Amino acid sequence: MRVPAPGPLSRARLLTSPSLGPSVVRELERITGRPAGAADAVAPDGPFVYVGDVLPEALRSPRLLWFHSVNAGTDALLAAGPWPEHALLTRTVGRMGERIAQYTLGWILAECQSVAEHVGQHARARWQRLPSELLAGRTAVVHGTGHIGSAVAGLLGACGLRTVGVGRTPRAVPAGFDRVVLAGSDEEAAALADARWVVSTLPLTGATERFFGAARFTAMRGAGFVNVGRGATVDMAALEDALRSGAVSRAVLDVLPDEPAGPGDPAWRLPRTVITSHSSGITADEDVVNDFAACWEAVAEGRAPALTVDIRRGY
Repeated sequence: MRVPAPGPLSRARLLTSPSLGPSVVRELERITGRPAGAADAVAPDGPFVYVGDVLPEALRSPRLLWFHSVNAGTDALLAAGPWPEHALLTRTVGRMGERIAQYTLGWILAECQSVAEHVGQHARARWQRLPSELLAGRTAVVHGTGHIGSAVAGLLGACGLRTVGVGRTPRAVPAGFDRVVLAGSDEEAAALADARWVVSTLPLTGATERFFGAARFTAMRGAGFVNVGRGATVDMAALEDALRSGAVSRAVLDVLPDEPAGPGDPAWRLPRTVITSHSSGITADEDVVNDFAACWEAVAEGRAPALTVDIRRGY
């Protein structure tokens, strides 16, 4: 994937998705120094840059120089069809790592402080002391050692948890982790057996689909499971079996394989599970503007933006 050359970029039209608010569009116009046009059913005659949530089929054109996604995940975008050759793809991350880290910590603390049980007792006007659990000295295994995984590990580590990252390839230990092990290794199995909580921040790729299956859930030996990555990385039938057997003590699922989940989705009936409707890392307008500005500066200088998506890897 190439960075757009200065010439075509200088004369490229700026197109924006109808989903973007007026204040975001105004900021994009300020950053690029050109007016924004609405995405039509036909691609423009000349080169164009598009900012939005999805890429319409009509805009999957050789004239597309660059698509900036307002979302962090690009799996659905790439699954919709072949990516236009030579078109740059960047994504929005913003403060998502911080938001998802706080979400994860919040649910872990809620379990430690028996929040759901206290709420239930309050509703019944029942006075009964419940035990609490300290985080310090426990182990959290975080699958995914990128931006979001590192943010999650850093916040959990600040509360005294030991943090073990699980990655697909050998690498230096990223900030926030005490150590990193390879997926599928004996070290991962040992870490899962020692874990009090297992957190998934995995993107959805060919390598991560149904990544969490019977073998991994059985290895957890009673850990809590939090999924803030992608729903299809989990074998839901295997998760249900693990919850019913006790191999997984509780689950917090911010994502599901099929979204939005209708009232009849069996996920709503999983025991000891809370579903939070893909809300752990909602993108704010300022995230879109700030990340696009950083990408625009890099592209204008002929550099590949830090938020460039590797089409082959899918993230």
